[in-house]
Amino acid sequence: MSTPAADPIDDPLSRERSHLASSRSALRAMREDVESLDIKDVTANWVNAEVLARQIDDRIKALADLSDTPLFFGRLNYLHAPGAEQAEGAEGEQFYIGRRHVHDADGDPMVIDWRAPVSQPFYRASKKDPLDISLRRRFGYTGGELTAYEDEHLMDPAEAAATSKLLQQEIERPRVGPMRDIVATIQPEQDEIVRSGLGGTVCVQGGPGTGKTAVGLHRVAYLLYAHRERLARTGTLVIGPNKSFLHYIEQVLPALGELTVRQGTVDDLVAHVEVRGTDEAPAAVIKGDARMAEVLRKAIYSHVTLPTEPVMVVRGSRRWRVPAYELEAIVRELLDRDIRYGAAREALPQRIAHAVLVQMERSGEAPDDRVQDAVARNTAVKAAVKAMWPPVEPAKLVLRLLSDADFLAAHADGILDEDEQKTILWALPGSGKRAVRSVKAAKWSAADAVLIDEATDLVQRTHSLGHVVLDEAQDLSPMQYRAVGRRCTTGSATVLGDLAQGTTPWATRSWDEALAHLGKSEGVIEELTAGFRVPTDVITYASRLLPHIAPGLTPVASVRENPGFFDLRETAGTAEVVAACEELLANEGSTGLIAADARIPALAEALTAAGIGYIDPGEETTVDTRLTLVPASLAKGLEYDYVVLDEPQAVVDGEPDERTGLRRLYVALTRAVSGLIVTHTAPLPSQLA
Repeated sequence: MSTPAADPIDDPLSRERSHLASSRSALRAMREDVESLDIKDVTANWVNAEVLARQIDDRIKALADLSDTPLFFGRLNYLHAPGAEQAEGAEGEQFYIGRRHVHDADGDPMVIDWRAPVSQPFYRASKKDPLDISLRRRFGYTGGELTAYEDEHLMDPAEAAATSKLLQQEIERPRVGPMRDIVATIQPEQDEIVRSGLGGTVCVQGGPGTGKTAVGLHRVAYLLYAHRERLARTGTLVIGPNKSFLHYIEQVLPALGELTVRQGTVDDLVAHVEVRGTDEAPAAVIKGDARMAEVLRKAIYSHVTLPTEPVMVVRGSRRWRVPAYELEAIVRELLDRDIRYGAAREALPQRIAHAVLVQMERSGEAPDDRVQDAVARNTAVKAAVKAMWPPVEPAKLVLRLLSDADFLAAHADGILDEDEQKTILWALPGSGKRAVRSVKAAKWSAADAVLIDEATDLVQRTHSLGHVVLDEAQDLSPMQYRAVGRRCTTGSATVLGDLAQGTTPWATRSWDEALAHLGKSEGVIEELTAGFRVPTDVITYASRLLPHIAPGLTPVASVRENPGFFDLRETAGTAEVVAACEELLANEGSTGLIAADARIPALAEALTAAGIGYIDPGEETTVDTRLTLVPASLAKGLEYDYVVLDEPQAVVDGEPDERTGLRRLYVALTRAVSGLIVTHTAPLPSQLA
């Protein structure tokens, strides 16, 4: 690592600082150019003006210069100009790599977007394969000020390969506030996933601290760069496990200049009804089973009735008769085509009208499309369609399935056994429970909402997006995978998760199975095993649980030089837990106190009594309040510089079964970036011995 030299004229750091200042000035000029645009005379109407004004506003926001965020973090010196023949004597080029493109008044680039092809060697080049890079320079910052640099001469055989200290410092930089981007630290195996094409679905299995969430978000940013026009039309979506997690990651894409990506949870996707109830685990497991899709399909199409009477259409003085056998052929043909229930219902009157037009033509008339539309709207035709193919309201259908034992039995026969049917029924005959009479009165659960979403799609096709990122996917049920898959039937997906962190009774057993439910069986499964976040001592301890929770997975191997701080402490009560928090708060950065959900009120009271302020998960830390009190059920996906984990056995006991409890404990043990203190009064789980 280099420090400023005595003579600023010959000082490389001073020259780099000068380039940073010039680049910031150029970025301000780019923003001012957009702000000065006058669109009064270039829009045809107010709608176009609104759209253009919004696009300009987004562009202005994307060009914001964040004072504490480095504008560029690296430099590449090419031996030859990229794209030119690598002939002897050919002149090379120098590029600064940053979070966004910046050009000067003449249009010449001052900073190259990290997603551009010319930037790729910054992440991929090595001593073994330098990719025509003679020099790779990394920059170190304090706040927004450039304070250091570090050089790698990739083609110099006399220089040995070494771990970048600046890279290690950036990885280990204290975590305060929301999640930040990793553009300066992307590793080769991560870069391959980030830059994989839009057409393919990628599933990333990654243990704690392997950067899978960051990889997924950066892949979205890369795809928007490489396929902006297409994705602007079709849209992109990031799906997380809960609101706290989404709040934690929400600043990553805007920091990269991407403002158009929607974020939400699976519950947000399927919000057709208000969720006010919960299911017992056995009922939720069955409702989340993929077999329910076939039950719903049979229930919906059971409404179709083959005709027994002809349709008589009167037009003026003429009568046209479509016999029952011809109507039956039309209905059967629509059923055989396996199109959406609603689409078939809309097509049926036109098919009947076409049969009438054929008769008209045979009699010498010359009807046109207007006549066919008029026949399709004929009272007799509409009545016949209603009798043969009545409308179906998805929520009412699911309400009937869950509250009418006979209706459920008729359509679950051969799919669900009797015990499974009884498990999901709201009220069994003779139970004394009052039947639910309306959609609004029902206390729908999250699993019920997914069933309604499936039924809605059977009636009317769900709109497909261009790309969907699904994070913490291991906790989804097969029916939830289907709900997400409907949002990207004509697009692609990035699926992120860790089988060892599955903490629902219906947790994913294999990624092949998950991709099949998602409708993306052709998806490629990648595994990240290099740990950049969790220290060696911490991940080694947590990995003792892997043989009991996910025996086939490769343990994460920490690549950090700092082993981190780890301590096991037997305590007498909450006072010592509070003392451990005070000890860790003496360090720079954030601290999380993670505990079983049932222990949160007692710990909150103890912290308050000790005068220690704390925040809830998802809230941003401040200079004065750097402690977050985290229920174990909300810890997934979050990270803190230091963690106090209270009562591991209580975390295990808080779940419905031991395997789920041990997985929840594995999650809690792996949230620390720099240090972990485990406090316990009760004996530790035997699996940690």
